[in-house]
This record gives sequence, C-alpha cells and structure tokens, in this order.
Amino acid sequence: MKNKMLQFTDLPKQNPTKRETEKRKGDFNEIYKEFINDKAKEQSSRCSQCGVPFCQIHCPLSNNIPDWLKLTAEGRLKEAYDLSQSTNNMPEVCGRICPQDRLCEGNCVIEQSGHGTVTIGSIEKFITETAWEKGWVKPLKIKNELKESVGIIGSGPAGLACGEELRKLGFQVTIYDRYDRPGGLLIYGIPNFKLEKFVVERRTKLLKDSGIKFIQNFEIGKDSTLKDLRKKHDAVLIATGVYKAREIEIEGSNLENIFPAMDFLTASNKKGLGDNHKLFDKGVLNAEGKNVVVIGGGDTAMDCVRTAVRQKAKSVKCLYRRDRENMPGSSREVSNAIEEGVDFIWLSSPKKFIGNKNVQKVEINKMQLGEADSSGRRKPVIQKGSEVVIEADLVIKSLGFDPENIPKLFDEEDLAVSKWGTIKIDLKTMQTNIDGVFAAGDIVRGASLVVWAIRDGRDAAVQIEKYLRMAAKKTRAA
Repeated sequence: MKNKMLQFTDLPKQNPTKRETEKRKGDFNEIYKEFINDKAKEQSSRCSQCGVPFCQIHCPLSNNIPDWLKLTAEGRLKEAYDLSQSTNNMPEVCGRICPQDRLCEGNCVIEQSGHGTVTIGSIEKFITETAWEKGWVKPLKIKNELKESVGIIGSGPAGLACGEELRKLGFQVTIYDRYDRPGGLLIYGIPNFKLEKFVVERRTKLLKDSGIKFIQNFEIGKDSTLKDLRKKHDAVLIATGVYKAREIEIEGSNLENIFPAMDFLTASNKKGLGDNHKLFDKGVLNAEGKNVVVIGGGDTAMDCVRTAVRQKAKSVKCLYRRDRENMPGSSREVSNAIEEGVDFIWLSSPKKFIGNKNVQKVEINKMQLGEADSSGRRKPVIQKGSEVVIEADLVIKSLGFDPENIPKLFDEEDLAVSKWGTIKIDLKTMQTNIDGVFAAGDIVRGASLVVWAIRDGRDAAVQIEKYLRMAAKKTRAA
C-alpha cells in the first residue's frame, strides 16, 4: 500500500462481525467480535485526513481521531493508545457504548460523500484492548504528592474522570458512592452485551492502584452530611448522576409488575455479577416466559428490550410515540433489537394499564405526527378511536430520568438548584453557590451521554485545581 491513508475509495467500510443472532440472544456477552490487527489497520487507512476533522469537532472530548487513525494504519499502536487516552479517561468504554452514529462517525466526511464512515468506535476499542493486553495501561506514577484532598460524591464516569485527573496532579482523592461497587451507571445500568463488567472493574482497579480511595455503601445525608465532607476535604465534587425515574400518570399505574427501567437493569446486572437479588430470584424482575412491554424510545429502552430477550421472555414489545426516524436512541441499537426479535409498535402511547392485582394488559392509543415542537421533532398527536389492547405480564417504564432532591438528600438546603432540580453552577468555575463545592455530569446537565460526563469530569478537575492553587496561595500570603 503506497499511501497509508485516503483508502476510502478502494476499501469498503467494514465493521467487526456480529455474533450470530440466535447465539447472542442466548447469553449476555458482547455482540461484536474484535478487529484483528490487519483489519484495524485497513479500516483506519480509509480516513481522509481532512483539513477540518468533523469527527473530532463532534466528539465531546475533542479526541484526536484522525491522528490515532493514522498511527493505527501505520501499525504504531502504542502511540495511538497514548494519544487516545490523553483526551479520554475511558476509551475502552466509549469505543463500546458511545452513539458514534450521532457523533464522530455520523459526521465523518467520507460518510457524507457516500463512501461509508470510518468505523471509529470499533478501532478505538481495538486500540485500547490491545493496550490492556500488551500491558501498556499502568497505574499512575505520582511525582509530587500534595496534601490537599478532594472528596468526590459518585463513582460514575464524571466522578471517575475527575478523580483520575486530580490524582495525576498529586491531589489526595476519595470517591464516595452509595452502591457496593464503583462505576455507577457503567456497572449497574448498562447491560453486559454492550459493556462487559470486567471492562469497568479493571478500570476502577487501576484507579485504586493509582492511590484513589473508594468508599462504597456510603450515602451522603445518612452516613455523613455535605457539611461533614466539606470539613474533611479541601474541595468537594458532586457527581451523582440522575436516577429518579420519570413517571407516567395513567389509569392502572398502581398495578404490580410495572417497574422503572433502572430497577429491571440493575437486577439483571446484579445477577450477572453473581449477586442475589430478591425480586429477580422470586421471578418478579425476571422476564422469562412473560409478555414484556417496554415504554420509551431511548438507549435505555433498547437496553431493556434486549435484556428481556436474553432472559427468554415470551414476547417483547416496545411502545414509542413517534416513528423510527424520530427515535432519540442510537439507530444501531434499534437495528440490533429488531434483529433479536423485538416487536416495535411505532406511533403508540399507553392509555391505561389493565389488571386485577398485577398488570395483564396495556391499552394503547395510536398516534400521528403533527407540527414540530420546541425540540424540532414533530409532535405526536392521539388518533381518536384508535385504541388497541396488548398482553403484558411485565411493564418497564423507560421515560427518562430526573434529579433526586439533592439539597434535601444531602441535608444542605442552601445548595442552589435549577427549576428542573439540577444543581446550579457557575459555568466558568463549575462551582456551586457553596464555596469549595463543585458539580459535574448529569446532575448539572440532566440525563445525557457517558462521553459528556467524562468531559464534564475532566473540566471540573481543571477548575478544582485552580481553586485549590488559589486557596494555597492565599494561605501562604497570610
């Protein structure tokens, strides 16, 4: 190959092969096979190395994608990894779960010209898995230990990213989390077939080996207040994420066997990790043999329907009030769900739940799309007299997430929040209205992507460092 790059006119786009549908439905393993070295080089060489890299511009982390694609095409994988991880604290996670079709790959120049995008996510995963296999990923070596300490509330992607960046600088970092394992949404919210748990566990182990202290099963407001943490640490970051499920207030909502998405996914993930789970073990949160109905059209809804398939549900239906073209989730995940046998009932919305003690049926309204709403998408409107009834033994609500009442939860009524319940921050400093207390991730921006949480965590680390340096300077001056 004379020219290592710009091969998109000669080489077709190729993703790693998927495991056969029937086989992957029978387990929770990741569905995509790994690239082999030659294939990763080949697909990287399709990059056009364009002057304005729209893939990089549309990546929340501004990853240097064209550069590490070029290094991969040249077989310089260690350099590719070093460059990739310099802007991303979890490239192995983003390579697996980022909606590349909406971000980097969806804005690839050669995709727009009709040649098919560079398979950026798969190559990112390949680079990082090679780095772990070769032993290139090592704990941080701290050159200068500092006495200042930072307490981080929440061990999801924002908290982990911020903690790592601050630890690199030598600060003492303690991460507090209410659950028994670190990782937040990554460990309990995302199914194994998208993100196997060893990927998260080896990353958090690396952070522990780097000197970050993790305190699990610790709830702010019960085990300690925010005021207590402020006395203990020189700065505090709130990175709790948003976990409060949005409700649907219709007739029959009080029937049993209607659950929020996170309850269902957490139960499944706990069983996958070898834990006991009372409701799953009783068969309540196990979809096996049941008619499952999932309400919603985002990525979490896709996680639910595909989990139900693997739990051997009798049938799995997904209700979404708009059509496929207007779904908020990844089109790739919708395609995977359809391949696995999920029945999508487009343009439908639940009208009421029917049953005695337990839900037995869902009555739905058929919808039609009207004028565009404030989001730019056409607003769904009920078609009168269009009601249809479907069977349902288990209903899973995946309608999005809202923040918990953090001021009340943390026993800190002075903490300012927005009208949506998210924490208010100074957008320049990322500091809340309480001195030395910062916030980042979904608890500030609302439910969003993992890659945005990582970005917010990194930005928060920069601002916390500035704050601590300024505080130390004032102390010395005094």
